[in-house]
Amino acid sequence: MLSIPPYLALSIAIGLEVFATSWLPKTEQFTALVPTLAVLIGYGLAFYLLAVAVQTLSLGVAYAIWCGAGIVLVAGFSWLVYGQKLDLYAIVGIGFILVGTLIINIFSSSVSH
Repeated sequence: MLSIPPYLALSIAIGLEVFATSWLPKTEQFTALVPTLAVLIGYGLAFYLLAVAVQTLSLGVAYAIWCGAGIVLVAGFSWLVYGQKLDLYAIVGIGFILVGTLIINIFSSSVSH
């Protein structure tokens, strides 16, 4: 198993998951080779690093951070790069996800600080 600090592994895993997800629209339903490879390699490495992180971190907390950060980052990327619109309800909902992720990281005793 790779020896890397768990939060670093989780952070890189989140970045790779966002990278892979951002390529999904370009895969043309997995018929375009380069975007498809980017998605498969990105997700493969992301899940490997998530597995590294959960050797130390609580699975539920690590996955909550993974999901929350991924949702916020992918939504922001989609808005910036793909021009996808976010209405007020989407922004408020994403804000709640971000706040929930921060609450877990800052205040939860389930997270080893």
